[in-house]
Amino acid sequence: MTIVNPTALSVINLFFWVLLLGAFVVEAWAFVDVIIRPSTAFPAAGKQTKPLWLVILGVAFVIGIGGAVGYLALLSIFPIAAFVVAAIYLVDVRPKVRSTRPGTRQGPYGPW
Repeated sequence: MTIVNPTALSVINLFFWVLLLGAFVVEAWAFVDVIIRPSTAFPAAGKQTKPLWLVILGVAFVIGIGGAVGYLALLSIFPIAAFVVAAIYLVDVRPKVRSTRPGTRQGPYGPW
C-alpha cells in the first residue's frame, strides 16, 4: 500500500493552476489585441479576417477562464489547444498585422 502525501498533491495542483493562469493571461492578451487592430489590416497582411480571429480567440478566452477558475480538468486538451491558438496569433499573425500601415498596399515582399 502506498501512502500519498496530500501536501505534495496540493503543490502539484498549485503548479498546474499557475500554468493555467499564465495561459489565460496569454489568451486574454491575444483576444484584446485582436479587438484593437483595424479590420483592414488582416487581409492586407495576408491573414484570415478579423471576425474569424475574434471568434477563435473568444472561444480560447472562454476556455482559458474555465481553466483558470478550475472548471476544466488540468490535463484536458481544451486549455492546451486554447493556449496554442493564442500563441499562434501572437507569434505569427500579430507581427504582420502590426506592420501594416493604413493606406499602404502590401505585396508579397513588403509594401509598395
